[in-house]
Amino acid sequence: MALAITFIFCIILSRLLYVQLAWGTELKLKATDQWNREIPVIAARGVISDRNGSVLAGNRTTYSVFARPNAVVDKEYASTVLGGVFSLDPQEILKKIDGGKVSEVTIARQVSKESIEKLVSYDIAGVYYSRDNSRQYTYNEALCQVLGFTSNDGSGLSGIEKYYNNILSGKNGEITYTTDIIGIETENSVVVYREASDGDEIRLTVDMEIQLAAEDAMKNVYESSGAKAVSCIVLNPQNFDILALVNYPSYDLNNVPRDDKEALNELSRNCLVSDIYEPGSTFKVVTAAANIEEYLNGNVKAYSPSYVFNGSRTRTVDGTKIKCWSDHSNGKHSNQTLSAALNNSCNPCFTDMALSLGSQTFYNYLQKFGFGNVTGLDFNGEALGMLVPQTAVRDCDLARIGFGQTIAVTGVQLACAVAAAVNGGNYYVPHFLKSIVSANGKTVSEYNPVLKNKVISEKASSMLAEMLEGVVSEGSGKKAYIEGYRVGGKTGTAQKYEDGHVAQGKYVSSFCGFFPANKPEYLALIIVDEPQGTYYGSAVAAPVAKEIFEDIIKIKNIQRYI
Repeated sequence: MALAITFIFCIILSRLLYVQLAWGTELKLKATDQWNREIPVIAARGVISDRNGSVLAGNRTTYSVFARPNAVVDKEYASTVLGGVFSLDPQEILKKIDGGKVSEVTIARQVSKESIEKLVSYDIAGVYYSRDNSRQYTYNEALCQVLGFTSNDGSGLSGIEKYYNNILSGKNGEITYTTDIIGIETENSVVVYREASDGDEIRLTVDMEIQLAAEDAMKNVYESSGAKAVSCIVLNPQNFDILALVNYPSYDLNNVPRDDKEALNELSRNCLVSDIYEPGSTFKVVTAAANIEEYLNGNVKAYSPSYVFNGSRTRTVDGTKIKCWSDHSNGKHSNQTLSAALNNSCNPCFTDMALSLGSQTFYNYLQKFGFGNVTGLDFNGEALGMLVPQTAVRDCDLARIGFGQTIAVTGVQLACAVAAAVNGGNYYVPHFLKSIVSANGKTVSEYNPVLKNKVISEKASSMLAEMLEGVVSEGSGKKAYIEGYRVGGKTGTAQKYEDGHVAQGKYVSSFCGFFPANKPEYLALIIVDEPQGTYYGSAVAAPVAKEIFEDIIKIKNIQRYI
């Protein structure tokens, strides 16, 4: 009996020690939760601004309204008043506060100060409110696919709002007060206030003046060409800062079409990041870069800049005829050097280069230039592009890749590849983030350019840039020429495919240009999807790049280079 009593005593003592020491903290929290109620203090979401500090996404003060069902004395009266003040169904509110299954229910979010003042005048027991924030976008439609939008509770759902949500969100605070067992505030309630920590500011590389200029230019070409959609990216080739990005049609960030999910998904897609297309002749920049680099490295299979290509319009590869876009009747495509081939955008010349380099060498360059892989952009949903596996590529495929067919890329991939080809051969990770600034104005961190690859040598890059300057001054890119400024670039016109077949009459027109040609500071890729009537990139896309470059020259007060 003594042993049994001792054993039972030890069990009770062990249980007591466990409850007091191991379980004590948790039980204290549960007790505190039972006798206390909290009203959230919502942290202000961090601002998103451009590189110059101009606010792109900010906040306006709104309020959230809550009810404690056990503390609401006259539920029907309360439901009627709340429904009238906030334009809600009183019966739905009554269902929420009459159930008695939860200690607190949310009645309304993001309501105005005027509505709260009206609510306060009724002095309804058991109904509370707290400050929250509603997102407000300064420029409505501008940059909408980049900035993205938030949910009703303030969490990022797309774009930068989603990618940097943890930094922008901050940490909510609360007001705590004591209640009785059924949740009614006690007479001598102790109120404790825990301050919210506001989110940090995300400062982007985007220059809003350049963005607005690009927006206007793209709207103009969208309307004048009757295109299905248009896109543009402007970046700094020296560090891959993204200065502007436009997809049009767009939508108003202050009036997001949340009720039409299909339309919202379509309009909010950042096509330059998430969608792929056959680039056509703009891709010839990459083929030329690989050829020049191999020539400088002593590869006997590469063509020298002075080599004169066969003037034939057709090449037959693996039994497949590959033709030039031109019928060669005007004599311009005869006896061409590499520079002339770029000027005339002659397909057979680039077919010759790709085949001569061979799949192993050419694919090494494709990999260096980032094709078939993501660029690493700080944005969700980046596509890989589409590249035939090297083990499966045939000569006819390789020939077509040489002039921008049988390969699919994103707009960001192509812009970065061309930028690396003309900036001295440096491929950086493209980025939107410039810096993170705390709520008190101190810089938390600053982005430093990340060199991803050295794709070609400075000499090869300089030679290529000079050739591409010739494309604008005397070749197919003449409509991008600006008197007194050294502009380089390459046009592109690609047929579209549907269900594995050429879609008759449907084209993607493009132009990728940069200036100054000897040391590029600005590069713009223009993509016009399914223009009506005239569809050549030289006629549709090149003038848009000129318009944007001329606006940049005015905005930055850039003096003549020549």
